[in-house]
Amino acid sequence: MGGTKLEGLSFDDTKVHIRRIPYPYQAMLAICSDLDETPDRQMYFETMRFLNTREETAMGRGVGLEVGNTIYFDMPPDQFAYWNTDDTGRVMVQDLIRSGHIDCLHSYGDLAITREHAQKALEELDLYDCRIKVWVDHGTAVTNFDRGIMKGSGDVLGSSAYHTDITLDYGVEYVWEGRVTSIIGQNINRSFKGIWNNYHPLCSSKTILKELTKGLLGNCGNKKYAMHPPNRILQQKTMSDGQKVHEFMRCNPYWGGVGMSATAVGIPNVLDEAMLQNLVDSEGCCILYTHLGKAGKDQKIFNTKTIKAFSLLAQFMHEEKILVTTTSRLLDYCRLQNEISISSALVNDILHLSLSHNGRLNDLEGLTIYVPKEKQIKVWLNEKEVLSVQRNPPDRTGQSSVSLPWKKRDFPGETY
Repeated sequence: MGGTKLEGLSFDDTKVHIRRIPYPYQAMLAICSDLDETPDRQMYFETMRFLNTREETAMGRGVGLEVGNTIYFDMPPDQFAYWNTDDTGRVMVQDLIRSGHIDCLHSYGDLAITREHAQKALEELDLYDCRIKVWVDHGTAVTNFDRGIMKGSGDVLGSSAYHTDITLDYGVEYVWEGRVTSIIGQNINRSFKGIWNNYHPLCSSKTILKELTKGLLGNCGNKKYAMHPPNRILQQKTMSDGQKVHEFMRCNPYWGGVGMSATAVGIPNVLDEAMLQNLVDSEGCCILYTHLGKAGKDQKIFNTKTIKAFSLLAQFMHEEKILVTTTSRLLDYCRLQNEISISSALVNDILHLSLSHNGRLNDLEGLTIYVPKEKQIKVWLNEKEVLSVQRNPPDRTGQSSVSLPWKKRDFPGETY
């Protein structure tokens, strides 16, 4: 963070600092779902409608969260993908990208094996003014960025699959290269609480041992596990071709390991009350790794247990415990805290907070700053006064704050 610069103030400077989670929530969570095995646009959209609206769906009334999704382009014909669907499906994808509900490229797909495939996809996105800032490696697609377990060469100069330059120029800022942790919540102290399972001591012990090993290797300089010891959700990364991006880590805190229960059928094993309360108590941020298109053969898309799991998550959000949002918005907020600079000055008994940041006002949604409760506050962004400032009562720490309103993204009202 750029730091808080106080100029002649008469109160304790610890009273002016950024709240790690937007007020009034205690934790943040994003469902980052890879769309593997999603059969068609109908299932894709109905899943999104259930998660993001309160409308009646094939699974009952929606839970009204804010959940994003992924998309890819070149895939075998039995899977939903941009080039595989019909014109209606492509319009649906375009609308969901523009509304912010598709915010991740899940590579360009298994069959995208050359730079030309990437170029074609990006030209299509540009044509319809569709911007996606998050990249998620997929399976062992050659256009992946990670060259280890993900088997990609997308950032290797001279490779026929090289595309880093055009993909980053298009607007991708965040990349996921296979890093997953079992630790519940990131950007907090690393804790193994919640992984142990009394009914499965051997398997849960194995999962804890794996996390211990990742931490040890990371502390010994292993770049693959560099994010694990500090338990950070974001780090700066230099790609093979020299370009810089922000790499992020996902989480699957199931006792059976990060690769287990990462499906729509398995998500009730992850999104249970103990895990969600643990996330709240630790005040962490979580990007949950899953595959919501892997829903089994249930004709309702999500089975009863999965519906209950998302209803429980909605309860935690409606009780203002966990802010559920998209992957890109969560990453933007975490990054904002590292990049914004705040200076303060007391003028005629009014506390002026001056924010310096490269982005627009909309990029600061949710920003919450602890301030002395007895002071009148004015907020400025890049020397322009911000009028939409919300004054908050003391939270459970007893501290008062001001924040810039967090607005839930409007889900498209069309039927596809």
